[in-house]
Amino acid sequence: MVKLNKIYTRTGDDGTTGLADGSRIAKSAALMAAIGDVDEANSLIGLAAAALTSDGGHHAMLVRIQNEMFDLGADLATPPDPALGFGPHDMALRIVDSQIARLEEEIDAMNGALEPLKSFILPGGSEAAARLHVARAAARRAERAAVAAAESRTLNPAALTYLNRLSDHLFVMARHVNAAGSGDILWKPGATR
Repeated sequence: MVKLNKIYTRTGDDGTTGLADGSRIAKSAALMAAIGDVDEANSLIGLAAAALTSDGGHHAMLVRIQNEMFDLGADLATPPDPALGFGPHDMALRIVDSQIARLEEEIDAMNGALEPLKSFILPGGSEAAARLHVARAAARRAERAAVAAAESRTLNPAALTYLNRLSDHLFVMARHVNAAGSGDILWKPGATR
């Protein structure tokens, strides 16, 4: 369990931050951008969850996802052991395939109650759905940042897949929250010309 007695350490005053293995990298590094974007997406998921506290199902899914986002941040911050990679003997906290599979199952269950899309939708509708769309956009940014970080260092492929699936999950949940899709606002191409 994590124990934080002191919030500031002064160790990052030189523009570096520590990774889980004790190594230090620049706060401007691509990996730190990805970790920061994951944190921001997690915060926005919390904002969406706050709008759904009376809705047990969606709220519970989002709280579970928030915990997984902390796992994902730890995963990104823990370089792989060169001898073990991301295999079954890696003892680090990692995103695993079963977490991705659960997201896919939840997507399929929510999507099964929706009418098929006949147009792109605007990110809005109810306040809760709008918050979910903001979280979705942040999750997409976190995914892009993680992919960029993976160009220069080895990252857990499951972490990248999780972020990709997460944005899909948040999109479908936003539609589901919008009165099973009937509250979606359809894009009208060229409507204001």
